[in-house]
Amino acid sequence: MIRPFAAPGPARTGHAAPAPAIVLDRVGKTYAGGVRALDDVSLTVPRGAFLAVMGPSGSGKSTLMHCAAGLDTPTSGSIRIDGHEIAGLNETRRTELRRERVGFVFQSYNLVPSLDLADNITLPLRLAGRAPDRAWLEMLVERVGLAGRLTHRPTELSGGQQQRAAIVRALVTRPAVVFADEPTGALDLRSAHEVLRLLRELVDELGQTVVMVTHDPAAAAQAHRALVMADGRVVETLDAPTAPRLADRLVALGGR
Repeated sequence: MIRPFAAPGPARTGHAAPAPAIVLDRVGKTYAGGVRALDDVSLTVPRGAFLAVMGPSGSGKSTLMHCAAGLDTPTSGSIRIDGHEIAGLNETRRTELRRERVGFVFQSYNLVPSLDLADNITLPLRLAGRAPDRAWLEMLVERVGLAGRLTHRPTELSGGQQQRAAIVRALVTRPAVVFADEPTGALDLRSAHEVLRLLRELVDELGQTVVMVTHDPAAAAQAHRALVMADGRVVETLDAPTAPRLADRLVALGGR
């Protein structure tokens, strides 16, 4: 059972006018052979926003996420996470910044099979040499309905439970932003709905910032705003998106 969040306030606190969670300024990415995956993309994601990124295959949506999250380096432009420029950082510094300020949720869960759930969830903290905030951790685990499963290994959990554990792992460091890459792609409809509801509640109740890449219009409709990409550019921005409108837009782009 997934329970409502308590109200401890936003996951991160700051000054009266904190920096946006993510800022991209004229970002480009060209791969070997001249393939231009991102073409002069500018984007600001404010704190406490739930943004979905959609587009047909090859549109650049995954490249956008990888560059914005510091997993890949852009060819040109500026990227700031929580006010920190990352475009010019070396791999060591980008790794450190990701550990401090970014959480990830992937389609394949990426849980370590040999570790129990408690160790999987706290792995990012151990890698960063930090002790967990026990009150925060216990609230998250209780909230997603996994309090009785902490000694279980991933193979003993359902897909929905594994993805909920991955969400707690992404949140345990109190990141500035969580990037979710097709988070419901491997789930049945009921589990997918629970995970999407959980992500939306993280934003609405805890002030967490979430950027989700998805091909599913129904999933994207859970976000506050959706970006539609094609040919490495943002071609449309929709506030309060609906699944039918997003589906129609993707069908239209499929003929490009």
